[in-house]
Amino acid sequence: MKAAVVGAGVIGGGWAARFLLHGWNVTVFDPSATARAGLEATLTAARRSLPKLYDRPLPDEGRLITAPDLETAIADADWIQESVSEDLDLKRRVHGAVAKGSRPDVPIASSTSGFRPSVLAADTAHDARLLVCHPFNPVYLLPLVEVVPSERTGPEVLDRAMSLLEALGMKPVHIRREIDAHVADRLMEAMWREALWLVRDGIATTEEIDTVIRCGFGPRWAQMGLFETYRIAGGEGGMKHFLTQFGPALKWPWSRLTDVPELTGELIEEIARQSDAQAQGASIRELERHRDDNLVAMFRALKTRNQGVGEVLNAAEARLRRRD
Repeated sequence: MKAAVVGAGVIGGGWAARFLLHGWNVTVFDPSATARAGLEATLTAARRSLPKLYDRPLPDEGRLITAPDLETAIADADWIQESVSEDLDLKRRVHGAVAKGSRPDVPIASSTSGFRPSVLAADTAHDARLLVCHPFNPVYLLPLVEVVPSERTGPEVLDRAMSLLEALGMKPVHIRREIDAHVADRLMEAMWREALWLVRDGIATTEEIDTVIRCGFGPRWAQMGLFETYRIAGGEGGMKHFLTQFGPALKWPWSRLTDVPELTGELIEEIARQSDAQAQGASIRELERHRDDNLVAMFRALKTRNQGVGEVLNAAEARLRRRD
């Protein structure tokens, strides 16, 4: 099997690593002069971390080819993953070129975090095989993929995408209707807005906010999610009791979800200064290694409980066992 990855930044490189380490051949196209170095760094991180999640060997690594142009990259591909910058005009141009240069039966997936698939379509030539497959960084470790078809996406394309992504050890979630920013980014954006206000108003620093997440609700969400966490908070009465007791608080002015602080130069500098202090001199690559090691440790713990990401990994490992 061959995947074509168009755009080799953080997300595209993560996709390339995920495909390669699951035995796919991958052709990558990215005209950026720094793309190859970034891709190699991502592959090094993936080779170091992903195998640690499993107690079975992964398939033999596929072959990586850096293509000189888009046409070469997508030729004979069985799957095309567009991961260029979040620029709608650029994405539409890329999709138009991909539609013309690829086999008419090949699914075309976009990694976009915000655009709807019907908006991405440059023309009607590839509407039926276009869908969004939005992953999360690091793509080679985090299993979630938001799969968003349009009304014109063929049902066989959706089914194929869901099966293919599961075979890559991922957890595809079919988003029922198109919506800007899908589901996860909408949830994260709400928290991000609130966090910016807390820093801007001098209520908490970037490190203190991250500590609140790391040592409070973050670990609960990691293995149980939001609704199940709140169900427990309702005691024996469950979710109904929780909503009855705490629902009225939603009308209190606790949140500024739709109000965004102006990102003045001063505020940007303050956030950047706090973030630099929080990093304590660690480079981005060092922080990525810390992140990956922590994710592996948490995910392996969840494997023993067969919950959250652990359930996804156990299912993927069962497939590896059948392959042996």
